[in-house]
Amino acid sequence: MDKSVQDHLAPLNPTSKGILHLWIPNVFEFKGGIQVYSDFLLRVIQSTAIFKHSEVFIKHDRQAVLSTEMWPNLRFHCFGGWPKAMRTVAYAISLLLWGCLKRPQLIFTTHLNFTPVAYGLKRFLGIPYWTVAHGVDAWNIQDPLLKTSLHHANLILAVSHYTRNRLLSEQDLDENQVIVLPNTFETKRFKIAAKSPALLERYNLHAEQPVILTVSRLSSSERYKGYDQIIKALPEIRRFLPTVHYILVGQGSDRPRIEQMIAELDLQDCVTLTGFVSDNELCDHYNLCDVFAMPSKSEGFGIVYLEALACGKPTVGGDQDGAIDALCNGELGVLVDPDSVEEIAHTLIDILQGKSPHPILYKPEVLREKVDTIYGFPKFQANLLALLKEFDFAAP
Repeated sequence: MDKSVQDHLAPLNPTSKGILHLWIPNVFEFKGGIQVYSDFLLRVIQSTAIFKHSEVFIKHDRQAVLSTEMWPNLRFHCFGGWPKAMRTVAYAISLLLWGCLKRPQLIFTTHLNFTPVAYGLKRFLGIPYWTVAHGVDAWNIQDPLLKTSLHHANLILAVSHYTRNRLLSEQDLDENQVIVLPNTFETKRFKIAAKSPALLERYNLHAEQPVILTVSRLSSSERYKGYDQIIKALPEIRRFLPTVHYILVGQGSDRPRIEQMIAELDLQDCVTLTGFVSDNELCDHYNLCDVFAMPSKSEGFGIVYLEALACGKPTVGGDQDGAIDALCNGELGVLVDPDSVEEIAHTLIDILQGKSPHPILYKPEVLREKVDTIYGFPKFQANLLALLKEFDFAAP
């Protein structure tokens, strides 16, 4: 750990046994990047003996699934049962009251929007707080109170160097205040397997047919993920691979626009929009493809890259955002200009034709081993525990 970072917070007394408050948007009833990160954070806290006990405050979930059985060392407080119009106020008041009454050793929130409440507790009671910066939640922050709250956070964990660098440049934070703690993924859920006969039949495909896959929410606010660019690249890809098929997994309000684009390009016979896919079928969808592609341009990290790599799939990401971290600067996959439809098209053509100069793409077991070593849960757990053990939570 950099000495300047050590100076920001003093080393933790290994015998310290305090109370931890965890503030989380949701984790059990919806799955996205923040929710997956929060889930793994809970697993680490469950496993550590640093804290005497931990109180977990979840804003949008109605209940903690199997909390007693799975999380015996955590106590959950869920606010999803409150009407939406009252939920934010009820949640914030509860955080303040519990903070005042219990005086936790540390407040740890997995969303930046909760930091103003944490700042209030730190200002008046000296309670330190950590927060996590994921991606779009950390971009272009203008709210004065939120900006102040970030400046007073004891530590900000960024999921990638891209997220860290952008946050530092936009908010003029102390560089020693922001540390990179990358995402992790469910190693046991995502494994190398043959193409599922059931999915081949469902999507009317044959096993030898080249398949490109993207997994993404279809939201107008997330077009930066690059599925538009792949659709635009398909006419060129079909010149070389006439039977290529593009599967876009995800649901959202942007679907009608995507369907219109597909119709305008006359691609109805080579694009499948699956809609919602359950967690139980997600691994089979990764294994259905021959290349995973998400040429994004503002992705904070991209856990889907890790999941695809764990299934041994050649993976393509954008060269302007957190995909650089996820693909280890191109060691684990191919980074392309997300604004260049031509580059995207010919990169996918080369990979599908077996002509990519990147030999690791055709070694699925090597891809899986490397992504597990670099980003598997044991590495995430070790890195987070090292931070918790290194820093004292007494207020400066």
